[in-house]
Amino acid sequence: MKRYLILAAVVLAPFAAYAQTAAKPCEELKSEIAKKMDANGVKSYSLDIVEKDKDAPGKVVGTCDGNTKKIVYTRTTDNASNSPAPAEKSSGEASKH
Repeated sequence: MKRYLILAAVVLAPFAAYAQTAAKPCEELKSEIAKKMDANGVKSYSLDIVEKDKDAPGKVVGTCDGNTKKIVYTRTTDNASNSPAPAEKSSGEASKH
């Protein structure tokens, strides 16, 4: 009988760990994911919390609040590091030759 209990504990342990991860509050999980991404040098991204059944552009990187919501990663553009586009000259500013 003890063997069956030990076997059951070994088999069910990974499922219990998964259930704890899925039950994690969304803001806490989002913060952990952001820290990992920042540590890996990922720049210009967005993490959004959405309902599990809603479609959202991007890649699902986690589930939270008892598996009722998901965290979606999307890459964003970093306009601060890009140089601004040159301003177009209006017809009144055309150079005279």
